[in-house]
Amino acid sequence: MKGWGRCLKLMLFFLLMLVGSRLWAQGPPYQTDDPVPVDLHHYEFYIFGSTDGTPAETDATGPAVEFNWGAIPRVQLHAILPYGVIAPSNNPVYLPGGTGPSAFGLTDMELGAKIAYIKESKYIPQIGTFTMFEMPTGSYDKGLGVGKVWYKLPVWFQKNIGHWLLDGGAGETLVPQTQYRNFPYGGFLVKYTFGERFELGSEVFAHGREGFATPQTEASTMIDLGGVYHLKHHEGEQFLFSYGHSVAGQTENYAYVGMYWTWGKDKKKPDMDNAWLREPMNATGFQ
Repeated sequence: MKGWGRCLKLMLFFLLMLVGSRLWAQGPPYQTDDPVPVDLHHYEFYIFGSTDGTPAETDATGPAVEFNWGAIPRVQLHAILPYGVIAPSNNPVYLPGGTGPSAFGLTDMELGAKIAYIKESKYIPQIGTFTMFEMPTGSYDKGLGVGKVWYKLPVWFQKNIGHWLLDGGAGETLVPQTQYRNFPYGGFLVKYTFGERFELGSEVFAHGREGFATPQTEASTMIDLGGVYHLKHHEGEQFLFSYGHSVAGQTENYAYVGMYWTWGKDKKKPDMDNAWLREPMNATGFQ
């Protein structure tokens, strides 16, 4: 509870600091996501690696690929195919968690759908959901997968204020398996865009106890710093990075690095079916 209280105080502090045009949707490299689907008939592709660890265990993802498709207006379909490593510490201090051999292989595949329900206006943020289904493709016996379908059920909001972008929200993860727990999570992200090439952001992200079969055997609140660099000679190509550390609760580290590509219809041709999601825009024409 103390961790969530500190998280709320930091969110209020950032809101008081900030004082309107539309910027880009968020998500990777941060843990806080957004309610903005990919534009209709547009696509996103990531190649990335990440790590999330505590003294009980470190879990790393990579190589992994993510694909997002603006399938219909207001709806994005989402998939991640990840390989990963689990590395328990086997320290008796953390029993019954953090035990067993290390392993590498395919982990649980992620499928999802992002749906925008309320569009952003002058005083109202954009609001939507990003439901995810974690499919049991990883080996349960080796600790690379949960062994059952599990779910993430968040609600996210987004508001653009000049060069600033605010993202936030919360949700519940449902894991119907022994040694795992259902747990809440939530985050708040503040991002600033410097010119046309570089974005820098900071987030507060918190989660509850996730169970003894995970590294996150206790609740934790983290502060993450990250950025996005837009390659000068490759439109739609970006380099993403982020690192974070706990400030309350269980000691935890988070890191992400990846490459991102997006493509679709000619941006000079208006996409009227999905135009309401993109207004107002910034001068670059991107979200």
